[in-house]
Parts: sequence; C-alpha cells; structure tokens
Amino acid sequence: MDESPIDYHPTIKDLPTGERPRERLIHEGATALSTTELLAILFRVGVGGENVLELSNRLLAKYGGVAGLARAPFSQLQDEHGLGEAKVAALKAAFELGRRLTIASPDERFQVRSPADAANLLMGEMSVLEQEHMRVLLLDTRNRVLAVPTVYQGSLNTSVIRVSELFRDAIRQNAAAIIVVHNHPSGDPTPSPEDVAVTRSIISAGKLLDIEVLDHLVIGNQRFVSLKERGLAFS
Repeated sequence: MDESPIDYHPTIKDLPTGERPRERLIHEGATALSTTELLAILFRVGVGGENVLELSNRLLAKYGGVAGLARAPFSQLQDEHGLGEAKVAALKAAFELGRRLTIASPDERFQVRSPADAANLLMGEMSVLEQEHMRVLLLDTRNRVLAVPTVYQGSLNTSVIRVSELFRDAIRQNAAAIIVVHNHPSGDPTPSPEDVAVTRSIISAGKLLDIEVLDHLVIGNQRFVSLKERGLAFS
C-alpha cells in the first residue's frame, strides 16, 4: 500500500549555521537580513508544523508587509495561528522602538549601498506575493530611503504602466533617485523582455524629470536579479 509522503517542515536548527537568521545578524549585521529573517528572530519558534520563517512570510503576505503588521491591532494578531501574547508583545515593542527612533533621529534612515541592501529590505514580503507588485524605493541625495510606495499590482507591462504615476510620489517627496522593484510570483527572478522594455521607459522618463533611476530589481523566491548588474536596459 502506498504511503503519503510526510509533509516535513525544517526548523531553523536544521539550516546550516551560516544561514540561520540570528547567526547571520551576529556575523553580517542586521542590514544583511530580510524582513522575514528579522521577524523570525523576534518570534524565535514556529508552531504546528510551520517553522518560524514560514510563519513570518505568511504574516507579511497576509498583512501587506511590515507596515500592515505594525498597524494591525494586538487582539487581531494574537488570534493568528502561531502567535500568542508574548510574540505579539515583542513585535509591538519592536515597532514602537522603531517609531521612537525615527522621531528621535530623523536623519537615521535606512541607506541603500548596494542592490542587496534594497532587495533585503523587500524580499521577505514580496517573494510570497501571489500577484505581481511594483514598488519604488524613494531615495534622497545620500541614498537614504524616504518611502516605499506600491505603484502597481497585477500583470505588469508597458501598456499598463504609466510612467507619470510611477514618478508621482518621487516628485511629491522631492526624491533625488529611485530604485524600482517588482516580484515574479513564479519564484524565478529572471527578467523578461517586458521587464527590460519597462525599465528603458522608466530610465528615459527619469532623465527628463532629473530623477536618477539607480536600478530595477526583480524579486523571486528568496532570490533577486539586478537589471543594472546584468547590464539590461542600463547603459
């Protein structure tokens, strides 16, 4: 008689030491970690066959990212499978510390120094989205993040994207540069010809508006591709 395969969920301890979030934070620094990994450190363990990374990914997808989690009421989060009073309290405390730090040190914004910095900021939440989303990192003259608005959701192509809408928030916030980021729900971050064509249009518009387009990242399943590093669309 055939037996159904066991649905095995590896724990954090099953990962190689160098891939565990807490060890990576110790040796590489917090900025090297994705949002998923940072949440995993706060939550510590999963529950009911779901490891802590899967728990973090699920919550980020359900609440539309870390901002949605921050807005969610304590009681609602406490009812989530895998969370309880202690985990939600730790999460709310972390969000409040971040809010107070922003008020106390408005100049201490996250600075993007490489494509990996930008990818790690968004990969945890964007890699699990079931539809394509396009977000734009708005940057100041020192490449510090001003905001990360979502500009499109759904199938992305040149006939759908209006470049004026993509730059709207950048103009409002007087951004000096932007990094465009979108995900491939298939998990494969390989840029399509359409991705390259969209990028060329965005770069051209940025030159007219005097807003530099630093890169276009495609997010897959915990992987990303930088079009600039690949020499696609960027001269």
